[in-house]
Amino acid sequence: MGRTVTTERAVMADEPNTQSKPVVESFQLDHTKVKAPYVRYIDTETGPNGDVISNYDLRLVQPNENAIPTGGLHTIEHTIAVLLRERIPGYIDCSPFGCRTGFHLLTWGEHSTEDVAKALKESLEFIANEATWDDVPATTIESCGNYRDHSLFTAKEWAKDILAQGISSDPFERKVV
Repeated sequence: MGRTVTTERAVMADEPNTQSKPVVESFQLDHTKVKAPYVRYIDTETGPNGDVISNYDLRLVQPNENAIPTGGLHTIEHTIAVLLRERIPGYIDCSPFGCRTGFHLLTWGEHSTEDVAKALKESLEFIANEATWDDVPATTIESCGNYRDHSLFTAKEWAKDILAQGISSDPFERKVV
C-alpha cells in the first residue's frame, strides 16, 4: 500500500505571493570554496528566555568529491553522540548531513571552532584506533531506526582518512588543530 503526498499548491495568476521563503544558511554556503575536513561556526540563536544555542558545520569530507557510505556514517554518528558529549560542555545533538559529508553540531552556549575541532579530532582518533562494537551505542532493533545499517570497519577507515588530512578550525584556510 503506497501513499502519495502532494506538496505543491496551485497559485492563481492574480494571487500575490506574500510568503517569503526562509533562508537556509547551508544552502548559501559556496561548497566549492571550502576545504574539508573542518569545523565551521554557523550561527548562534538566543531563545526568548536568553538561552543560547550554537550551530556548527563538522565537515568530514570535501563536498561533491566524496561521501561517507551510510553504514560508516551511521556508526560514526552513534559513536560521536557519546564521545562529543563527553568532550563538549552543553552538547545537544550531532546530526548527519543528507549529503553524507559531515554533521551539524548543536550546543548550549558558544565554543571556539578550535575547541570543537580538537574534540572532533579526539573522537575520530578513538574511533580509528580503539573503538570496538562495545563502544558503538544503540545498535539493536529496539534502540536504532535502521540497526542493520552500521559498519565499524567503514567508520574506522574513514576516520583514519579524515585524520590523515587533519581537521581545520577554518573552512576556507587550512588551520589544522
